[in-house]
Amino acid sequence: MATKTKNSKASKKPFLTDVKTLRARARQHLGDGAIGSNYIGDVKKTIDILQSVLATEIVCVLRYTMHSIAASGISSEGVKAEFAEHAKDEWGHATEVAERINQLGGKPNFNPEGLLTRSASQYAEGANLVDMIKENLIAERIAVDHYRELIRYFGDDDPGTKTMLQHILRVEEEHADDMHDLLIAHEGIPMLKDK
Repeated sequence: MATKTKNSKASKKPFLTDVKTLRARARQHLGDGAIGSNYIGDVKKTIDILQSVLATEIVCVLRYTMHSIAASGISSEGVKAEFAEHAKDEWGHATEVAERINQLGGKPNFNPEGLLTRSASQYAEGANLVDMIKENLIAERIAVDHYRELIRYFGDDDPGTKTMLQHILRVEEEHADDMHDLLIAHEGIPMLKDK
């Protein structure tokens, strides 16, 4: 009885392709680049989604950069530095996403025309330092929710894109936490309540 259970568990494991077959498949369809023969996602839809992610990251770069320059006031220097650091992180994300689009056979869309319509995030300047912090916190919360949904969407169909988005998500969560901390420091009232 124990042997039968053990065998039934083994049969549920994914099939592992023999080395000769892997080698033969790798030589076929070389024009497909990184996609490979066992990619089960919809490449065109993945590229379209990643174009939106790229636009989102570019909008965040622009917003954070503008805030890092325009922020003013007696306690703005530390905040300006934080904004500048986040802009750099967001540019790294944009580059990573653009490289993934390229790997999948697409052409990353850096065209500024229509950028805001492709982006999940908004570009909001903010009238003062606290408004800038709030706008960045809002944008980070949008990004966090959006990336969580995309990670669930890609699931096991595209582990490469999923892993990339998981890495970006962790950084966006840190950014949101940073913005929340800055908001508390400058307003003195925590927005997030203890449960």
